[in-house]
Amino acid sequence: MRAEIVSVGTEILLGQIVDTNAAELGQLFASLGIDHVHRQTVGDNLPRLTEALRLALSRADIVVTIGGLGPTEDDMTRDGVAAALESPLVVDEAVEVHLKDLFTRRGFAWTTSQLRQAQRPACAVPIDNPNGTAPGLLATSKGKTVVCLPGPRNEFVPMVYGPVSEALSNLSGGGSIVSRVLRIVGIGEAALEDRIRDLLTLEDVTVAPYAKVGEVHLRLTTRVAPGADPGAKIGPVADEIRARLGEAVYGEGETSLEARVLELLRGRGLKLATAESLTGGLVGGALTSVDGSSDVYLGGVVAYASSQKEALLGVPSSVLLAPEHGPVSEAVAAAMAEGARARLGADVAVSTTGVAGSSPVRENGVEKASGLVFVGVAGLGETVATRFQLGGNRETIRIRSVQFALASLYRRLMATG
Repeated sequence: MRAEIVSVGTEILLGQIVDTNAAELGQLFASLGIDHVHRQTVGDNLPRLTEALRLALSRADIVVTIGGLGPTEDDMTRDGVAAALESPLVVDEAVEVHLKDLFTRRGFAWTTSQLRQAQRPACAVPIDNPNGTAPGLLATSKGKTVVCLPGPRNEFVPMVYGPVSEALSNLSGGGSIVSRVLRIVGIGEAALEDRIRDLLTLEDVTVAPYAKVGEVHLRLTTRVAPGADPGAKIGPVADEIRARLGEAVYGEGETSLEARVLELLRGRGLKLATAESLTGGLVGGALTSVDGSSDVYLGGVVAYASSQKEALLGVPSSVLLAPEHGPVSEAVAAAMAEGARARLGADVAVSTTGVAGSSPVRENGVEKASGLVFVGVAGLGETVATRFQLGGNRETIRIRSVQFALASLYRRLMATG
């Protein structure tokens, strides 16, 4: 079964609200084994809405609309669905009685505009809305199904995970779509594709790479029949990818790189410290965002100015002032990591220094390019510093530097484990 979502509302097009309902509905489709093939957003304009619905019906078996079911003139979803399905609007007498009774019990005045909420295409039946006045709609015509849902979250969610989920499950015939995500560091997207190219065209399992900041995610997706083992198809493919990529696959699912680094350190009984310049504490922030990090991470030093690199971390002034080194250099990154390790009494320390600004800087008469970053790792038998040339604006360079620092530490831990 192929499904399409049509979100209705000018406020969505203007960016005044974020359409979280559509994302939730997409997840429901996957869990029910329904192929979500398209998604449209259309404003409060009846001709454009009708056109969007006709297009959706031409390429999907199930069309779900979100929003536009209220009592005002700009709530046009019923009208659009009626026009697209060529089914006249009628007043559902049972819904009208229910609404009038509801308004009476709540002490609200009944107005003729409220009658719009009792209208439906003749080929549709109402779906109970326990948290609102506007019922949803389930319409069937010419082998197509249209489900209309209200936009407010407190109305949308109970309906989706109640009667709508049940109706969609019956239409799909059961089964589900399952996914696993492998998280990969140290291999770029293009190089990764070269190593798993034959796996990208499998019939039963879709393998799709997604470039993230400093890493790549591989999403493995397959359709599972009712009662079948969800890992039977994906498991062997995931095992093959791990065999080819080795330690580059650092985790799976929601496991972050910082969580994996802390797990490795904890497993070896090691304590960690950080020394940061251009990242300004972001590495420490990433580490402390993980529950239980306090049993591994001791703390960090943010030494932005050269004077503080010397005063707080013991970086020699001769290195900071040398034309062949300077504050942004391999030697300073190494000295910062060693200083943090010694000053905080840690087993391992990681450091960052670099140029985050949009323009090159001159240090001791030598020009350093924007995005030039050095990461140092001290401990684990030796001190290693690595050079990176990163692109992007200031914030992007800083965020990527955090990820590359964690990746450098991860690789050292794996290499010395």
